[in-house]
Amino acid sequence: MTDEDIYAKDGTTNFEHNPALKKNTGTWKACPYILGNECCERLAYYGINTNLVNYLKFQLNQSSVVAVSNVTNWSGTCYVTPLLGAFLADAYLGRYWTIAIFSIIYVFGMTILTLSASVHGLKPICHDKNICHPNTIQIGVFYIGLYLIALGTGGIKPCVSSFGADQFDDSDEIEKKSKSSFFNWFYLSINIGALVAATVLVWVQTNVGWGWGFGIPAVAMAAAVVSFFSGTRLYRNQRPGGSPLTRICQVIVASFWKSRVEVPLDKSVLYETSDEESVVKGSRKLDHTKQLSFFDKAAVEIQSDHTKGAVNPWRLCSVTQVEELKSIIRLLPIWATGIIFSTVYSQMGTLFVLQGNTMDLKMGPSFQIPSASLSLFDTVSVIFWVPVYDRLIVPFARKFTGHKNGFTQLQRIAIGLVISIFAMIAAATLEQMRLKMVKEHNYYDVKHVPMSVFWQVPQYFIIGCAEVFTFVGQLEFFYEQAPDAMRSLCSALSLTTAALGNYLSTLLVNVVMDVSTRGDGAGWIPDNLNYGHLHYFFWLLAVLSAVNLGVYLLVAKWYSYKKAVGPSDD
Repeated sequence: MTDEDIYAKDGTTNFEHNPALKKNTGTWKACPYILGNECCERLAYYGINTNLVNYLKFQLNQSSVVAVSNVTNWSGTCYVTPLLGAFLADAYLGRYWTIAIFSIIYVFGMTILTLSASVHGLKPICHDKNICHPNTIQIGVFYIGLYLIALGTGGIKPCVSSFGADQFDDSDEIEKKSKSSFFNWFYLSINIGALVAATVLVWVQTNVGWGWGFGIPAVAMAAAVVSFFSGTRLYRNQRPGGSPLTRICQVIVASFWKSRVEVPLDKSVLYETSDEESVVKGSRKLDHTKQLSFFDKAAVEIQSDHTKGAVNPWRLCSVTQVEELKSIIRLLPIWATGIIFSTVYSQMGTLFVLQGNTMDLKMGPSFQIPSASLSLFDTVSVIFWVPVYDRLIVPFARKFTGHKNGFTQLQRIAIGLVISIFAMIAAATLEQMRLKMVKEHNYYDVKHVPMSVFWQVPQYFIIGCAEVFTFVGQLEFFYEQAPDAMRSLCSALSLTTAALGNYLSTLLVNVVMDVSTRGDGAGWIPDNLNYGHLHYFFWLLAVLSAVNLGVYLLVAKWYSYKKAVGPSDD
């Protein structure tokens, strides 16, 4: 057996920084620790996020619009901070140490949040009618804990899926085939954590207390850290490749510096290192592509590019470096079309919950189900569809498409975008039925309209199905199409669609309320939804989703897939 068969060929190392042995590291034997970490971390995250709108409304005494805005702003921040974590991972720390450090920050945040809801003097004082009056210090401590969690998420979220995918060698066809399945099972582990959060934790928060409701996720996060460190000896680690932002800036500067230089017709004369390895640490070389040819000027070699015999990296860049920038630019239109989908998804933690609060929550003669727990049907949907997709849909589709994964990543994302439109149609239709009942029976001041909250199940279930196609497709797409040394950064880029989706939801809610309350009207989303028109908002999202789908189909048709040089070339 040669050295090539003994060691992973993708440049990964073990925990001692030696070349990774294929037999002893990576693949599915390393994945349980990574999937366990993700499951526990997501349990902690959704244990906070799922019912946060009710905590803000009833414990911190915020109005519906303010509570919804604060939830989406925090959720958005949780998906912006990954840009910081991804930069540190790709440039300096590597994915392993970034996950480890930020996980500890996350645990500190969870601890502070738990103390703010359980320790006398830090938790708000509430009176008989469930009216609370938090002071400035109590609110401040709560938000410190909450945003430390957002910072901790920033180091974990962009790295953990990429770190899991790193355990499979692209140059080994058997391992490469397993990588696509990894993304499906990775998303399944997320939703197992979310399932526990939406059932057990929401019930604890509603019926036992917020101290226990936040304390259990804190323990889960500590378990996530333990799970992650337990697999240290089995992990394959990609070496950090230096600052990706510096490399991008070098290509841009060199291109504009040579703006009057003609690009030769023979692209083989463009500058590339003669070494087998790329000039970028931890990255394979990339083949030249025809699109965005302006940036090829950075790889045109002229006399002034050399200073004292050495190449000036701000004047001359390799083809691989140029193609890194092109890959990022090509991803941006696909990235942008994910924002509306994330806006639709964010409604599960905000307006779906408020809609459910107005409905009949009884489940049997005495038990009431918290409206936030209905998100478990989204989770059940994902848990149902992931194995169905992996074991049934992919083999079936493969017979017709000939593609090894059944659908291309872009096709998979498109299917999810179509399905998400029907989720908003279902939510809008339900709200119209609910308001019709309110009007017919004069239920305007009734707290719970006699319509079962389980009528919300279809809209949650449909979103879950859409997630399996779009979110998992995005995970795989941004990992595969990212330059090797920018995979954490591109994973973070895909996560920012969730941030912008949350921020867009906040903007839409505030604009809609500002416009719809003119002339002393109750508006679309008043505190008492029986006087509102929430269905208008859901129909607005359905229309925006349809327009977004049309834009996506155009940019997907234009997209050109990355071409890596070497045995793993697609």
